[in-house]
Amino acid sequence: MSTKYKALVSGGLGVIGLQLVEHLATLPDWEVIGLSRRTPSAEAPAPYIAVDLLDPADVQAKLGGLTDVTHIFHAAYQEQPTPQALIDANLGMLRNLVDTVQAASPALQRVALYQGAKYYGAHLGSFTTPAREDDPRHMPPDFYYDMQDWLLAEAEGKRWDATVLRPDVVCGFALGNPMNLSMLIAVYASISKELGLPLRFPGTVECYGKLAQVTDAAQLARGSVWAVTQAPGGESYNLTNSDLFRWNQLWPAIARYFDMPLAEPQTLNLSTYMADKGPLWERMTAKYGLAPVPYEQVAAWGFGDFIFRCDWDVITSTTKIRQAGFHDMVDSTAMFLRLFDEFRARKAIP
Repeated sequence: MSTKYKALVSGGLGVIGLQLVEHLATLPDWEVIGLSRRTPSAEAPAPYIAVDLLDPADVQAKLGGLTDVTHIFHAAYQEQPTPQALIDANLGMLRNLVDTVQAASPALQRVALYQGAKYYGAHLGSFTTPAREDDPRHMPPDFYYDMQDWLLAEAEGKRWDATVLRPDVVCGFALGNPMNLSMLIAVYASISKELGLPLRFPGTVECYGKLAQVTDAAQLARGSVWAVTQAPGGESYNLTNSDLFRWNQLWPAIARYFDMPLAEPQTLNLSTYMADKGPLWERMTAKYGLAPVPYEQVAAWGFGDFIFRCDWDVITSTTKIRQAGFHDMVDSTAMFLRLFDEFRARKAIP
């Protein structure tokens, strides 16, 4: 049976992209190609193209011959040291990709762009919650604003349109991608257990009791297909698990999973205290037969420092996406435990 849709997934080996590629590869109406600078494993569920999206010539050479692409899912991201550098890199990748594909493929129907709670200023401190898609923007710069404004303006009057999805703290399986809170927690717990320590929440006591949210990468993949096939174009949607939790509710379940005693929170700067654990992780990799991932690619400890110091509720409203027709919900505690099982099965943790 011939496929109905052909998708490109940028950032195809990241937490969002890999799960989306795996999901699309199971759907009979879809053909999918992952895009990444890195090389996928031999077990990759779909073909990949190695391309540097910041290099217009490379994008044209690698993607300029694709004439039947119907959808782009843009999940590529590059961390940069300054706000302007974030704009230059991330808007640059989006423009190079969309410009090349829309010129080559008259079949293009929709581009899906992924953002996050930084759109609402979550990285700046306390913000109005639950955050709604039409809330006022915070003071720029914010690379999300530049990317969204360019994409929606570029789509005006074209044969294709765009949809924006705003997950928050996406959790899934992606070896070698350190921006993954579920993996960070699993590695932190594993190292603590190896050292004979109890499991302690490493953030602030106030954060320990605040409301938090996450997005299951598997649910985001399902929602992404809905967003490009059923949702109206030109809209933005928050997409999270649609439940809320407090870390002081989740942490005991994590301790039980790893068979560790639970102790009171102890605020650590993970970037500092986990910096010297590379040799230990190498010994653990050999001892337990783990996948050989360099320690610096296992977990982004600075990301954990930020998440575990949010001394305010982090909540985005999912009313709009539910009213539009996407009703999936995920129990976040069950999601973390399921992912820990997967990490163990895939030899990512002991």
